[in-house]
Amino acid sequence: MVTAYYAAAFVLSVILMLVYVFLYRRHNDIHISMVFLLVPVSNLAQLLLSQSESLEAALIANKIVYIGGCYLILMITLAVFSLCEVRINRYIILLLYVITTAVFFCTLQIGRNELYYTNVSMVRENGITVLVKEYGILHTCYYVMVAVYFLLGMVAVVYSCMRKQVSNRFIIFLALPEVLSVISFFAGRTLLKAFDFFPNAELIPLTYDLALVVYLFISRKLVLYNLPGMAIETVVQNGNTGFISFDFKFRYLGSNETAKNLFPQLNDMTVDKPITSDSLNETLLKWLEDFRNDSSCNNVFYKKEDKIYLVEISFLSDGRRERGYQMYITDDTQDQQYIALLDKFNTELKSEVEQKTAHIVEMHDNLILSMAMMVESRDNSTGGHIRRTSACVRMLLNEIKRGSDFELSESFCKNLIKAAPMHDLGKIAVDDAILRKPGHFTDEEYAVMKTHAAEGAKIVHDILKGTDNDEFHILAENVAHYHHERWDGSGYPDGLKGEQIPLEARIMAIADVYDALVSKRAYKEKMSFEKADRIIMEGMGSHFDKRLEPYYAAARPMLEQYYSSID
Repeated sequence: MVTAYYAAAFVLSVILMLVYVFLYRRHNDIHISMVFLLVPVSNLAQLLLSQSESLEAALIANKIVYIGGCYLILMITLAVFSLCEVRINRYIILLLYVITTAVFFCTLQIGRNELYYTNVSMVRENGITVLVKEYGILHTCYYVMVAVYFLLGMVAVVYSCMRKQVSNRFIIFLALPEVLSVISFFAGRTLLKAFDFFPNAELIPLTYDLALVVYLFISRKLVLYNLPGMAIETVVQNGNTGFISFDFKFRYLGSNETAKNLFPQLNDMTVDKPITSDSLNETLLKWLEDFRNDSSCNNVFYKKEDKIYLVEISFLSDGRRERGYQMYITDDTQDQQYIALLDKFNTELKSEVEQKTAHIVEMHDNLILSMAMMVESRDNSTGGHIRRTSACVRMLLNEIKRGSDFELSESFCKNLIKAAPMHDLGKIAVDDAILRKPGHFTDEEYAVMKTHAAEGAKIVHDILKGTDNDEFHILAENVAHYHHERWDGSGYPDGLKGEQIPLEARIMAIADVYDALVSKRAYKEKMSFEKADRIIMEGMGSHFDKRLEPYYAAARPMLEQYYSSID
């Protein structure tokens, strides 16, 4: 019965998230969007925890639960501040993210020391797994953080009520999710036991779902209070906006009457035919070419007689992919002051969203790098391995892009460089006695060490499960999973051969081995560049992809210069 409850809570959270995605508007608060992302992750982890067959699996699920436990309360609090129009200095926001991340890192120590849980064990009751915990000093820090964030949110609500700049009903709905979450967090299980309802279950998944319902209502209402968004949509719906569509070959697709009145030559245009009018070549065609060459050239002011029109150019999408270009034309004459004010609103709004988005991306990247550095600190290397291999990957990619054997997109190169530090995350699952052994491994120890590749893939998968960058997710998982595979099929963990090995893993393998050869380790001195180069070249076609040989050779001077500079 409890399992059904957790499963229902997870399914409901996914449904609510999909509803939110369906109803999503570009004016929605980013913190609310993060709440809809984190709740299904947290609820799924709670379900997995209840079904764990071992203490190790239960602890892993419990750590994932803490992703929601740490970041959801922060997202809810920041959403309250944002929607109550209470501005916070971005450095304070950064500090809150740092504190939250630090607390989350503390939760990752569960099962490794007694700082967070002094003692933890697993029992099966009523068909579910329950962790029996004795809390340590770091858990008190978690309680303090939750309490502080709750108090900050309540202060923002009270302050907003005093200012009377936000609807009181809106404020009540903003406070409700935070209150419910805190109550369920501190007293949820007690309440369920008191009413003899789902013994040993947590109330938090249900309250999270209730919070999502409230935020759906808030998101629907939010548009009414969003002056820039409502103003734009009202202008479009008034019928005073002209639009013209072209495909990527600049063939005419259609236009409305407003556009034809402004450009009478459109009446003589044939659908699916290119522009033939000289006057349209000097205006519409020139604007399209400028936009194609530089997408920032998307706004043009066009003067005709005594009026000035704003022409906005964007990509024409069919809902799945871009199919051409779209021109929006508005009379900018009578409403010049209003449009200037609207542009100011939009500029500030866009800047604020970009800052928040960039900050989240930066925090995400720093979190990944910090985790990688934490794993590296346990290894028996002399340190700096993840940074050096990232530099090696960058140099190899620069040479590969100059060649013609591989067509690498900019996003592939960027994502691979960002993913490189994650290649050894799986070592976190390897016992210290093996990982830090100064000498050579026994066969049994080496077998354990080899598991870090598959374990790393699982960890990367869990970390990036909620990211919207699917390419990065797949690429990072492949790098962690397959960077020890060999071209001849003698590698591990899956014995992949040839092009079965993803390209990103093949590139990572060269960088990883090269760094291991020319760097000092606890069990060996660093190798000369000449000897390391000889080993790499001898491995081409057996260990490494033979097609990468010329690019490695071209990058070798830069690699040697780089390693010489850091000695």
